[in-house]
Amino acid sequence: MANIKSAKKRIQVINKKTATNRRIKGHLKDVLKNFDNALAEGSVDKAEETFRLAEKELMQAAAKGTISKNAASRKTSRLAGRLNNLKAAK
Repeated sequence: MANIKSAKKRIQVINKKTATNRRIKGHLKDVLKNFDNALAEGSVDKAEETFRLAEKELMQAAAKGTISKNAASRKTSRLAGRLNNLKAAK
């Protein structure tokens, strides 16, 4: 346990940020699972809707610093590619 006041404060800040990041990442996982399920069903409309939501959530997570901007863009690009493959198959 820290004895210095500033170190104690840093521990509190880190715990708060860790909780926020975990919550955001958990929500991202849910959104991405919904997109995967929509792709598995083969529903283009539902997949497009969940893709828009997933893209929004990824960019918000990047804006908050939970994930990097490059990681968000990379994941969005991969999701878009999978969506385009579904559209091409239909």
